[in-house]
Amino acid sequence: MTDPLARNRLDEEASPYLRQHADNPVNWQPWDERARSAAQERDRPIFLSIGYSACHWCHVMEAESFADETVATVLNEGFVPIKVDREERPDVDSIYMTVCQAVTGRGGWPLSAWLTPDGRPFYVGTYFPREAQRGTPGFLELCRQIRVSWSENRDEIESRADEWTAMAADRLDSAAAAGNESSSTPAPISADTGSPIDGGLDADGPDALERVGEAALRASDDEHGGFGRGGPKFPQPRRVESLLRLDAAHDRPNARETATRALDAMCSGGLYDHVGGGFHRYCVDEDWTVPHFEKMLYDNAAIPRALLAGYQVTGDDRYARTVRETVDFLERELRHPEGGFYSTLDAQSETESGEREEGAFYVWTPAEIESAVAEAGLSDESGALFCNRFGVTDSGNFEGSTVLTVEASIEDLATDYGLAPSTVEDRLDAARTAVFEARATRPRPPRDEKILAGWNGLAIDMLAEASIVLGTSGREAATNAASAGGASDGPSGDDRYAQLATDALAFVRTNLWDDDTGRLARRVRDGDVGIDGYLEDYAFLARGALTCYEATGEVEPLAFALDLARAIRRDFWDESAETLYFTPERGESLLVRPQELGDQSTPSPTGVAVEILAMLDPFTAEPFGEMARRVVSTHATEIEESPFEYVSLSLAQDLVTHGPLEVTTVADGRPMEWERTLGRTYLPRRLLAPRPASSAMLDDWLDVIGLDTVPPIWADREQRADEPTVYVCADRVCSPPEHDLATALAWHDGEESTSEGAPF
Repeated sequence: MTDPLARNRLDEEASPYLRQHADNPVNWQPWDERARSAAQERDRPIFLSIGYSACHWCHVMEAESFADETVATVLNEGFVPIKVDREERPDVDSIYMTVCQAVTGRGGWPLSAWLTPDGRPFYVGTYFPREAQRGTPGFLELCRQIRVSWSENRDEIESRADEWTAMAADRLDSAAAAGNESSSTPAPISADTGSPIDGGLDADGPDALERVGEAALRASDDEHGGFGRGGPKFPQPRRVESLLRLDAAHDRPNARETATRALDAMCSGGLYDHVGGGFHRYCVDEDWTVPHFEKMLYDNAAIPRALLAGYQVTGDDRYARTVRETVDFLERELRHPEGGFYSTLDAQSETESGEREEGAFYVWTPAEIESAVAEAGLSDESGALFCNRFGVTDSGNFEGSTVLTVEASIEDLATDYGLAPSTVEDRLDAARTAVFEARATRPRPPRDEKILAGWNGLAIDMLAEASIVLGTSGREAATNAASAGGASDGPSGDDRYAQLATDALAFVRTNLWDDDTGRLARRVRDGDVGIDGYLEDYAFLARGALTCYEATGEVEPLAFALDLARAIRRDFWDESAETLYFTPERGESLLVRPQELGDQSTPSPTGVAVEILAMLDPFTAEPFGEMARRVVSTHATEIEESPFEYVSLSLAQDLVTHGPLEVTTVADGRPMEWERTLGRTYLPRRLLAPRPASSAMLDDWLDVIGLDTVPPIWADREQRADEPTVYVCADRVCSPPEHDLATALAWHDGEESTSEGAPF
């Protein structure tokens, strides 16, 4: 067999990030058994570099060090250099990032770690310049020093590696043991519905929602919006959702104001692409002006999800418009022709000189705006309006150019220019179209075209929710067309949001799901399928599938969500530890089998898994609800002590404690007035459970989802008087059967505090 270390092997990999390094003189190895075995056979330390394709400083470190022949010689002769795409292998990233954050007090990418041949870390950091700068050691000299220490101070290195490995195990897997020592017997489950009887919380203390909401309020930036003082500013959409839920549950206007202030900042500042739609990763400053320009699929799923909730709470059409524009961006720039969604757009693109620069595709000068509107045949005044609206100046706000931010209101511009507000809006729309068309001639940012199951699950969930919240107009238009003798596509009508969601779900299921084994792969690119799915892939995709069922009223997505939940139970649930692990039980043996309890750039996979298990519990006799309760019981201490770190787990605990708001609709297609009510009503913990009106069709549904008996959420909930009928149930009480959804929801609101009414 040829020596794996004799050449750079990344040209064999599917990951675009790894392929970006395939031409480096460094003999990069993928994270595989051949590379790790070679390290042990030669007794060489491993240099592990972790990044992703849209990472700006990953590109910088490559240009400075990994493309350098001298650096390559040192790495090739003294180490086994391994390169990992964190988006493909979040399990590997989690372990070594945990060590980096604990040891250095900071994290980020590129992540640089030096390991013993068996994978124990003994030196960690992030970006290192080639030569020492401002107190940061130079990468080349650091590698040389580490190689000397490996030969002369091996005992010290081994001791440190043992210490850090134990620390990683403690941080990533201590929660289960701690939970087992302190947790009490799980709360019993109501035999007929699976709804919680006792959430296990101190009735006299604040509940999970209050704890996480209060933590978000304390951390809020009341001047600039968002969370934390100073920069950088990250979007944190789940924190926004926690505040909206706090207000809905406990009538906290300050929570709603803090949430909408954060949404306003994200929609108005440089985080949002005001020309083409969609959100960048984060802003480097405290006032949301200059973004880190990469665009990630997960941000463009999670932020619009929060905006949909904000729209329902406030009725502010700006939130709805931003969601629509972001969906336009996803469909135009990240959608695979067959329905799935690609991962990222790079922060860098080429300039006219051929150099790659961050943000080059997105920034403007007044002269460039004037040229764009003139090319479109618009007046100079339209260009001036656009520059005033979005703060485009000669001095700029980013390296001599301007990142667009909303700097003037429509009303102020109307006053300044002596125009009607509607005229200002029309001219701005025309100018924006002209600027968009001019931008389309620029070199585009590179696109990472791997398709990840979990990230697609987040996008599917958002799109299906957009169908519920914003899709009514499309369905109503289709219904009117059908009434006038035109064609209709059925209950969903002309709803592109639902179509985009179901197309993406079908793509992932076709390409990444194995019906025979009931297992999910994480990644596909150009037909190359690889990597066993992680908990986030199963949980995020199950959440998307369930929301597709809610939006479309079709049973197949529900059946898929149940299949994914069964796989979570089989592969990720640990009965003895009473928790969910991030990697499957059959997966690769790593330094530590990690759990992912906290929210990072994506929601906590454990939190989302608990939510989906609790939501699916009323559909089946399988112990999904019991698992959900036991996980939040195991991690109750972490949730209580650090709710801000565990936002998704806190929201999951709230759901487990109170149970979902069950809205069972019995109809062959929801009436349009019900659709309008659902679209405009904010219903945290909503579980929309459509079922067919006829018994024969219900039997067909039971066959599809593999049940012998009607599940509690559908049982004895039949159509009355041959009319569409709705049942609303929560907190152990149900409304009477109603033919008007708004009436049923209003009944629930009025009865919730009295605990009177029909029992479950």
